[in-house]
Amino acid sequence: MDFGTYVRTVPDFPKKGILFYDLMPLFGSREAFPKLVEHLAAPYRGKGITRVVGIEARGFILAAPMAQLLGAGFVPVRKKGKLPGSVREFSYDLEYGQDTIAMQEGAIAKGERVLLVDDLLATGGTARAALGLVRLLGGEVEELLFVAELEGLGGRDRLSGEKVRSVLSYKV
Repeated sequence: MDFGTYVRTVPDFPKKGILFYDLMPLFGSREAFPKLVEHLAAPYRGKGITRVVGIEARGFILAAPMAQLLGAGFVPVRKKGKLPGSVREFSYDLEYGQDTIAMQEGAIAKGERVLLVDDLLATGGTARAALGLVRLLGGEVEELLFVAELEGLGGRDRLSGEKVRSVLSYKV
C-alpha cells in the first residue's frame, strides 16, 4: 500500500515558509491505518519486544496498537508535569531553549527490549531525548520507528549509531 497517498501537505503551517506533512488523513483511514500499524509491527513479531514506547502525542496513536499486536506493554513519553507519581525526566536542548520529557518510574525494567515510535523524524532532538530516557530506565532500544522522515533536517544524523526505520521520506 502506498501510505504516502494519504499524507496531506499544508503550506505555511505552523508558520509562513513551512510545508507541514499532515499524517492525520493516514491515521484516520479505515483502510490504511490498520495496514500501517501491521507494517510497522510485522518485523518484530516473535522477537521478544516487551515495551513499545510512544512519544507524545502522535507517537501514542501508533505505539498503543503496535504494543497490542506484539503482546507488549505500551509506555508513553510525556512532557514534563503530565504524568502522576514518581517519574524520570530527561532534558534536552531545542533551537531556542530547552525542553524536558518524562516517563513513569518502573515503566521499563532493566534489560527490557523496547521499540521507540513516533510519527515524524525531523531534527531528531525529541527522539534522541526519548532514547536517553529509555536507557536511563534500563531499556534496550531495538529500533526507532517513524512513519515519515524529513530528510535534510539532520534527524538521522542526530541518531547516528542507532537503528532507524521510516516508512516515508521527504526531502526538505
